[in-house]
Amino acid sequence: MDLFDYMREQNMESESPLASRLRPTTLDEVVGQQHIIGKDKLLYRAIKADKLRSIIFYGPPGTGKTTIAKVIANTTSAEFMQINATSAGKKDMEDVIAKAKDNQGMYGKKTILFIDEIHRFNKGQQDYLLPFVEDGTIVLIGATTENPYFEVNGALLSRSVIFELKKLTKEDIQVLLQRAVTDTEKGMGSYHAVIEPDAMDFLADVANGDARAALIAIELGILTTERSEDGLIHITLEVASECIQKRVISYDKSGDNHYDTVSAFIKSMRGSDPDAAIYYLARMLYAGEDIKFIARRIMICAAEDVGLADPNALTVAVSAAQAVERIGMPESQIILAEAVNYVACAPKSNASYMAVNRAMQVVKDTKTPPIPTHLQDSHYKSAGKLGHGIGYQYAHDYPNHYVKQQYLPDGLTDQKFYEPTEIGYEKDIRAHFKRIKEE
Repeated sequence: MDLFDYMREQNMESESPLASRLRPTTLDEVVGQQHIIGKDKLLYRAIKADKLRSIIFYGPPGTGKTTIAKVIANTTSAEFMQINATSAGKKDMEDVIAKAKDNQGMYGKKTILFIDEIHRFNKGQQDYLLPFVEDGTIVLIGATTENPYFEVNGALLSRSVIFELKKLTKEDIQVLLQRAVTDTEKGMGSYHAVIEPDAMDFLADVANGDARAALIAIELGILTTERSEDGLIHITLEVASECIQKRVISYDKSGDNHYDTVSAFIKSMRGSDPDAAIYYLARMLYAGEDIKFIARRIMICAAEDVGLADPNALTVAVSAAQAVERIGMPESQIILAEAVNYVACAPKSNASYMAVNRAMQVVKDTKTPPIPTHLQDSHYKSAGKLGHGIGYQYAHDYPNHYVKQQYLPDGLTDQKFYEPTEIGYEKDIRAHFKRIKEE
């Protein structure tokens, strides 16, 4: 390294973005991801013992994949090398392998190769690494935002341990923001800034688990905000909103406005107003509402308010709920919008909802009568001696696969729980029952 290289590295270290400067150097400084780097976890023990094997980190942006890799670099006695799959070519990999072979042959030293965005490598590039992972020439650490089971070769996967990183919690982001504002060595403590509680809460919330987004916003806020008369830089809610380019809207996830918005959302779908339903969906998404929570409300509305007037509504809602868990934001807003529009536009019936409510009330208010003998199970030993199943009429033996017999217990035979409406598919259900009973 010559003088110019040294000066360039020094300048990059001091002038690099806050998110980069604030990266921890030890495991104990890492915020979040305790499910994989807690002190009793496999990865923590492997890093501490310097016995790491090939691994792949998988998770959303800003959750610490590169951070943990850097911690490993600071902890291990092995040679640590890094390439980015978006720009690296075969020549770069050949240089790494040549250096790794020298380390192994001349010094008996392991080489750890960190490949960021490994899913960007094509099959041929991934195949090139395989024999060197296999024989221990390199210990591979891959990082990807895409599902490795779809994007990484099965042969590499079988030789690696997959660690899934979760979105950082709101509390995790708050810890990092406080560290950024007060740390005088790596952070911006020398600027003498203070962040107001509501601004801290807002940034931690809208960052949606992405530490990098929150740190970029706080750095921008401190660098661009003038000092107040007290000599301090005050990061207010207004400043925080400007820095992350997101307008603050009145939406407290634990307050009245949250429940009011959810209520309006449900009632708009129930009331067959797709425009209003989509509007309230957008308000919730903009405010950072949990997409799984929204999906659950859509499923409930499909069952409670659409019911058998359109049985496909629940199928659409459940499919949407599964899809948003796999895909995440921002694409999930399209999936949720499709489900909301379907449920809002579907014919409505609460007959199933009312049926189970009536039945639950009857069960609650009456003694539990015995099940009619002819409906009781006749398959177990001694059931025949007790008369179980005797007199049961098998519906498929009769025209229209229907036969009139007693199904409800004695004393409840006059009860009517499910009363299909004349709406949507329930109209067909009513007609079907009328036809088979008359014939």
